[in-house]
Amino acid sequence: MPQSAIRLLELSQNPDNGPAEFAVPIESDPGLTGQVLKFVNSSYFGFSREISSVKLAITLVGIRTIKNFSLWSAVFSLMPNPKCGPFDLKSLWQDSLRRGLFARAFGKLQGMKDGEELFAASLLQDMAVPLLAKEQPQRYLKLLEQRTLGESRLSDLERAEFGWTHAEAAGFMARHWSLPEEFAKLIECHTQLDQLLESGNKETGKLAVALSALLPANQDQSWFERDKFVAAYDKLAAGRGKAIPELFTQIDAEFAEFAPVLKLTAPAKSLVQHLTAGEPAKA
Repeated sequence: MPQSAIRLLELSQNPDNGPAEFAVPIESDPGLTGQVLKFVNSSYFGFSREISSVKLAITLVGIRTIKNFSLWSAVFSLMPNPKCGPFDLKSLWQDSLRRGLFARAFGKLQGMKDGEELFAASLLQDMAVPLLAKEQPQRYLKLLEQRTLGESRLSDLERAEFGWTHAEAAGFMARHWSLPEEFAKLIECHTQLDQLLESGNKETGKLAVALSALLPANQDQSWFERDKFVAAYDKLAAGRGKAIPELFTQIDAEFAEFAPVLKLTAPAKSLVQHLTAGEPAKA
């Protein structure tokens, strides 16, 4: 990872560090400085005046928000785009951003004061996929083609093929980068919604990230896990917060505001369109 990102992670281990300390490694990286300022000045935040100082940007939007954005930017810059059948890196990042926005919003609806860790964990939940596809192109070509049929989740296919999943690989990567253990677990558990639900709805953060993993992928024509998502959402929301159409409208709007910062285009179908299409679930 870039030294600037590593230094930010090191600084985050000490709660006494503030905007002045976090600004130093960002300002030492011109590319990251430009990305952070573009991010903070985007319509997503809607500040009335231009923010030209990294320290002020951190003060306004928070250390955790800037740290997680910088982390995702660093990972984004590292990922290969392997020639592996239906795999497309831009589509992966579109999916990741939508899932991150959903997890943060859902966490807040469930009473969590800060959803930034959920946002970052959901953004990074599939970060191992392009690396695995690059290292095992023939085997992943088969898995990805099977996944596009909509009859199995990628993680189930990986488990059968390798005995492990991309979620576990991503958790390994997170620990290798010395990310906090709880953060690594958020990433690692994103394929374990059924087990988390059986445990009694106690781990809101993990549930939010795992629920986000059921959202349709950009390349999907049909949302095959729609019914499973709706059932899980209704169980977890239990009358609290927003109905799914309202929440999806919010997520689609946030995506439209956030995506240009990351040079991403809109998905082929919005979440609202997937929801109202009423496709049968086959997951």
